Amino acid sequence: QVQLVESGGGLVQPGGSLRLSCAASGSIFRLNTMGWYRRAPGRQRELVARITSGGSADYVDSVKGRFTMSRDNAKNTVYLQMNSLKPDDTALYYCNAEVEAEIGPSWIYWGQGTQVTVSS
Repeated sequence: QVQLVESGGGLVQPGGSLRLSCAASGSIFRLNTMGWYRRAPGRQRELVARITSGGSADYVDSVKGRFTMSRDNAKNTVYLQMNSLKPDDTALYYCNAEVEAEIGPSWIYWGQGTQVTVSS
């Protein structure tokens, strides 16, 4: 079994920063593409950023220049550095990962989410 655990969320003022972490554990042969999603009240789930196994990251337009996704393959962990936070960034942030087994197909796993609230 595979588990993803997010951490680092909290309450910050507009313009502040947070660093989210997502640690994967369990039966993992290889972590492929990983992503950060968010869901705000009354809105659809949105892909915020994703990163390949080689470290190439892509972002939704609304966070470009403010958010940076990275990964530490030795620790099976990905990060989302969030700067210049805005109230519109308020959401529950989820980590997901494509996990490759030694034998058989890959599976997509989701974390439980960590809450980010940006408010004065």
